[in-house]
Amino acid sequence: MSEPRRRADVGSYEDICTAAVRTTGLSDFGGPGEREHEEGLRLLVDDLASPEAGLTEVGNYFHRAQVKSALVGRLMTQARFTEFPQHRDVVIERPIFVVGLPRTGTTALHRLLCADPAHQGLEAWLTEFPQPRPPRATWEDDPIFAAMQAAFHQHHVTNPEFMGIHYMDATSVEECWRLLRQTGKSISFESLANVPRYSAWLAEQDWTDAYARHRQNLQLIGLNDTDKRWVLKNPSHLVALDALMTVYPDALVVMTQRDPVTSIASACSLSAEATADTSTTFVGKTIGRTQLDMLSRSWHTFWDTREKYDAGQFFDVDYRAFVSDPVGTVGAIYDAFGIEWSPAARAEVSRIDAESRTGRARPAHRYELADYGLDEDTVRAAFAR
Repeated sequence: MSEPRRRADVGSYEDICTAAVRTTGLSDFGGPGEREHEEGLRLLVDDLASPEAGLTEVGNYFHRAQVKSALVGRLMTQARFTEFPQHRDVVIERPIFVVGLPRTGTTALHRLLCADPAHQGLEAWLTEFPQPRPPRATWEDDPIFAAMQAAFHQHHVTNPEFMGIHYMDATSVEECWRLLRQTGKSISFESLANVPRYSAWLAEQDWTDAYARHRQNLQLIGLNDTDKRWVLKNPSHLVALDALMTVYPDALVVMTQRDPVTSIASACSLSAEATADTSTTFVGKTIGRTQLDMLSRSWHTFWDTREKYDAGQFFDVDYRAFVSDPVGTVGAIYDAFGIEWSPAARAEVSRIDAESRTGRARPAHRYELADYGLDEDTVRAAFAR
């Protein structure tokens, strides 16, 4: 088992930018009017260097890599935007967005909806390094794909508990927060560290610019699959529904629902596993407090905002009903939105559902609220309407 990488500090924002430029050989982050990413990422780096973040040497390396990855993604996409100007002509119609708190079935439902041959999702390696999706048969020969697949394999070995919580590899359809963080806006950063100033800043932001770049990334990635409907998933869609509907006015939104006690316990456990040994402060009760605040605020924002839009663009999925009949639930979503439930779609959804119940992707996860200084009454009070 390899030792984790370490650094004495996170470094400055300028230093991380220089490293991203050196890694990619690119320098265009976007024109003078497209520097929307700088404010948030600068604030984030300052927060990460503060005593509140309490980063260890392992944490310095880990979080620097997160910021650098956002900048690398922005550089690489900017180059691809220039290389493939025709991406701007790609039409995105009635995309499906799966939203919900953690552990409410969003991952499983997202992957079932993406199984339809008429649909497309964001594969993990393309969320990190967006480009027009190459033919599937060529992926293993792509050095970027191969490097990411090797990294996931190593992560499986060193973090078996994390993979039980959320299995993924480079081919898996994944959340789209990596696209949003290209503009410095992502609740993923709040899920990995105690960054109070960044969190306060993010809570006041208009995310429209982040979703505009998100859409441009989808146009780029789907350039070779323009006939396929997009299916996306990301927890931050809860807090940014106004921006989402501004950029995607015909979006179809599927909301999964479950007892928030289970959701919050799982979210805390996921944050703890993902950040083990990275901080002296982002542990236990601090994880519980920050994740409960962020997720309950996002949840209330979603419900408050949803009332402004056409109810026909939303569909609610009860977790228990979904677990009882996953394929039937997907069929009900198709019916509600007037999407063709073709024999090919049903066959692939059924196959993926059967596959998910066994083998490496089968979930195995244990967590307790008390580990994070929380109890059921506190959690339910935070979500009371």
